[in-house]
Amino acid sequence: MEHRNIGPLSVSTVGLGCNNFGRKLSAEDSASVVDTAIDVGINLFDTADIYGYGDHPYSGTGRSEEFLGQALGTRRSDVIIATKFGISMSKTDKSMRGGGRAWVQRACEDSLRRLQTDYIDLYQIHRPDRDSHISETLGALNELVDQGKVRVIGCSNFSAEQLEEAEAVSEDLGTARFVSVQNEYSLLSREVEEAVLPACQRLNIAFIPYFPLASGLLTGKYRKGEAAPEGSRLAFWEPRPHQTLADDVLDRVAKLTETAEKFGHTLLDLAISGLLARPQVASIVAGATAPSQVRANVAAAAWIMSQHEVAALDSV
Repeated sequence: MEHRNIGPLSVSTVGLGCNNFGRKLSAEDSASVVDTAIDVGINLFDTADIYGYGDHPYSGTGRSEEFLGQALGTRRSDVIIATKFGISMSKTDKSMRGGGRAWVQRACEDSLRRLQTDYIDLYQIHRPDRDSHISETLGALNELVDQGKVRVIGCSNFSAEQLEEAEAVSEDLGTARFVSVQNEYSLLSREVEEAVLPACQRLNIAFIPYFPLASGLLTGKYRKGEAAPEGSRLAFWEPRPHQTLADDVLDRVAKLTETAEKFGHTLLDLAISGLLARPQVASIVAGATAPSQVRANVAAAAWIMSQHEVAALDSV
């Protein structure tokens, strides 16, 4: 598999999103998915302290990190672990959130323990914190880098303006800088192409898409006029307008499917390779609940799209 850079880190162009660990998958099933990912060449595993919840956001937080650490075992040094902090970890303790120095340090220690490691390759603030200035967050993260607990730092859900501000602050203060940003990006949600991707190009920041398959809409299993497959995510959950089973969305999916088939590929191939055609994209972080899904995601990345094919995709 091709590798690209996130700062000094060389990562596989397909990563594994671990948000299903502890939520949909048991420790044993999570280990099976991790084993398959390593076998097929994936070296980037993306998780977060908040992942692994049950019926409500605070029941079992941290289980994804725990399951990942257990699954990796002695192979820890062979992979790149990315995790996140910042979203509230407690329903009652308001200090267990955000980008303030005290919480950044505590959250990192907690993640290190759950992951059974003494360093995190890529440590990301999960979303901007309105209550802490970015200078405080960057300062705290810089301490972790200096201590060897974190190799490089990144952010998630940041706008182009927030990336610019963080870059300016890190330069002024002489701290570690964000080398990556992880935002939503799929063929059905392309807003980042307007400002965020150009900012990444200017600032030399790697982009990591999340929800690259639009919660399964771009896997090919949803079609207009057909009921959603039993047990599928969108059969009972409609999180965002471009991830619903509305007719206009399914019409777009159908057009994308036609485009993929015209070039002899599947919709899944197009969904993954279409994003990798953007030079700012470092790795497609896709979740999986079964080893077969991991293999399919990796196989989809084998299509290196030509300029003509990218132009055809953009025209759709």
